[in-house]
Amino acid sequence: MRVLLIKMSSLGDVVHTLPAVTEAAAHGIRFDWVVEEAYAPVVAGHPAVAAVLPIAWRRWRRDLSGSGAELTAFVRSLRARRYELVLDAQGLWKSALVRALARGVETWGFDHTCAREGASAVFYKHHLNVDRNMHAIDRLRRLFAAAFGYQLAAHQTDTPAASGLERPEAVVSRICLLCHGTTWPSKHWPQAMWRSLAQDLQQQGYQVRLPAGTEAERARAQDIVDFPGSEARVLPAMPLTQLMSEIAGAGLVIGVDSGLSHLAASLGVPTLTLYGSTDAQRTGCRGLRAMNLQADFPCSPCRSRHCSYSGEARLWQQQEVTPACYSSIDPDTVMRAAGRL
Repeated sequence: MRVLLIKMSSLGDVVHTLPAVTEAAAHGIRFDWVVEEAYAPVVAGHPAVAAVLPIAWRRWRRDLSGSGAELTAFVRSLRARRYELVLDAQGLWKSALVRALARGVETWGFDHTCAREGASAVFYKHHLNVDRNMHAIDRLRRLFAAAFGYQLAAHQTDTPAASGLERPEAVVSRICLLCHGTTWPSKHWPQAMWRSLAQDLQQQGYQVRLPAGTEAERARAQDIVDFPGSEARVLPAMPLTQLMSEIAGAGLVIGVDSGLSHLAASLGVPTLTLYGSTDAQRTGCRGLRAMNLQADFPCSPCRSRHCSYSGEARLWQQQEVTPACYSSIDPDTVMRAAGRL
């Protein structure tokens, strides 16, 4: 059974979909996957993905008139095949539009109460209602099971499912990647804490590496590695395929709630992820060797893009911690957790 799967972005959301794809594959399902062009290498690596249909919506929307030829070519490739089932795992207007353009006999998606943009549900013939407070991976696993008519075994509902990208065997490495970059200002761990952590890791014999995909990330990374005796290194900008190889070769990844942290966990790399404003119960990293640290703070998780804490200042080494919730996850706490991991 060939299915069209629509899950375009973001990187973390794409990674969250992989366990459901793995489970569906065990029931004979093969997928053509519509995904943002930047994330095509991630989904292409899954054995159940027969074809990748890259979409460049993030780039096209900046110049729709100048992107006409590429848009036309995408729609042509999208409509070249008639699918037995089209599954929108995103629940947004943009994914619903792709669904409307696709040629499918049956269409599935979340219902209007739990889709991220509820009105997009009008484009689906069949709907599923799931608890919005459930982890994103489990929501998707239930959507796929309902669409393809199989049951999740009892032991499958509370244990991590394979992503299909895991490293075939454990890698012995003293490289530690610090995934410091993220989108929301409220998810950024303080740079002074990153610098202290990099020093501690180097003293423990780790080769510290920091990815940096944008100029802002590169400036932050350079500041983090600027300490006496530093041998920590900022990685050059590189394609995602190359960065995946860097991650897969690491012995440890420590990061904030970001696509790279989720990707590291899905690859089976020991991954420690720090959660402040976001909720590890709903979007925590999952994997064979993944651990999440949730801030122990009255307003965490606030699920807000910007920190609005206005209480008493929280300090670490006589410095005010911003966002304040990260005062409960200092470098010593991270090092202890990394040791357990």
